[in-house]
Amino acid sequence: MPLPSAELDARRATVRAAPSGSVAVVDETALLDASAVAAHAGESLRSGRTSWRSLPADIALVAGAGDDEAAVRRLVAGWAGQDEDTVARRARVLHRDELGAALRPELWSLVAEHRRAGHRVVVTGHAPRPVLAPLAEDLGADELVTTEVEVRDGTLTGEVAGPVLVDGDGSAKAAALAAAHDGQPTFVYAGPSSPALLDAGERPLVVTPRATTCGDRPVLTVAERGGTLATPGDVLRTAGFYGALLGGASAGAAVGLARRSRRQMVDLASSVTGDLGLALAGIDVDVRGAEHLWSARPCVFVFNHQSKLDVALLMKLLRGGFTGVAKAEAASIPLWGQMFSLAGVAFVERGNARQSKEALEPAVRKMRDEGWSLAIAPEGTRSPTPRLGPFKKGAFHIAMQAGVPMVPIVIHDAGEVMWRGHQTLRGGTVHVDVLPPVDTSEWSVATMNDHVADVRARFVATLEGTP
Repeated sequence: MPLPSAELDARRATVRAAPSGSVAVVDETALLDASAVAAHAGESLRSGRTSWRSLPADIALVAGAGDDEAAVRRLVAGWAGQDEDTVARRARVLHRDELGAALRPELWSLVAEHRRAGHRVVVTGHAPRPVLAPLAEDLGADELVTTEVEVRDGTLTGEVAGPVLVDGDGSAKAAALAAAHDGQPTFVYAGPSSPALLDAGERPLVVTPRATTCGDRPVLTVAERGGTLATPGDVLRTAGFYGALLGGASAGAAVGLARRSRRQMVDLASSVTGDLGLALAGIDVDVRGAEHLWSARPCVFVFNHQSKLDVALLMKLLRGGFTGVAKAEAASIPLWGQMFSLAGVAFVERGNARQSKEALEPAVRKMRDEGWSLAIAPEGTRSPTPRLGPFKKGAFHIAMQAGVPMVPIVIHDAGEVMWRGHQTLRGGTVHVDVLPPVDTSEWSVATMNDHVADVRARFVATLEGTP
């Protein structure tokens, strides 16, 4: 994910220069621009699981006060008697819907560099293990050193197992890290409030969204994530974008009615929304390999899905002559749902293979008979972080059955201008790589797993900037 910063580039170069096998410790205070404990307390409040005794303290925690040892113990106590898998499942959902949006992309980029350099990545934190486990998994971390919880026969007891790794200066984390590892870590990334943890590494780096000095320790200043609250500028950008969407739909409807062509109506609306909407939102699109958008049509375009903005990006890139696939719930989204229906988008129900096949048949016929292309996200849903999710096989079967090529569209930073959980747009540049068409003429059902793995590997290599 391109992050234009000379300072960050210098940090990447330092990572690459370190020998393979070096240890990089990344603390949650560096990774997240939010409190993971507070996020889980908020989820408990919303779901009605918070006890009346914990209510005042958890409300204060969600409001931004009191993320301390008592807050961790209250959270763990609320899990008493609950199945370990149930708690883990809720943590994954909250990571997907909320905490993923608080992940700092600069740290994601540095962790990816460490992994490419063959370093061992250790995530530390004071939040309980079930809370941070999904984040560590998404990062591809080798180890998680954090507050442990007591489990008996697959059920949480509500007690902490060992120390709560929260204190005034990060000493508890440093002690736990020293107990788990021999020798001094090469790199440590943490917030300015954790000097003891930072001092545990040969090369400490203070990570903060605010310009500050921390003695002689180097500082990496990262961008504010902003949470879900919009600035006035974000509101204006978003209003301009949706105004263009409405205007494009109106213009397309007028032309389509005059020419009695639904296809022309949809194509014009797509082009206007993609060009004007993104321009009014202050979003530029930098495309490499644009020639592949046209050289192999009709085809199946596959793209990685991080943001609600991906639809508008596809409208700008593909212009017209295409339709798509969306989850059944998308049909009820105001304005978007109506546009999707007019464009012949196939609405599929997750987990219903028979309905999905029936819904996709008209799209496959249009590819064969009318030369339309199809755009589909093989991950099936938006990913909470830049990590690429597993690919489903539907798009691959469609390309094979229709006898058309597959064109990968790799979107790098859509999540930075409209992240999961955000309803407003931020200005910026989205970088897109359109890869050469993939020939599907020799594909078969027997070799499908190999083709899925091959195309996904191309996405991974492009996202990570590897050859």
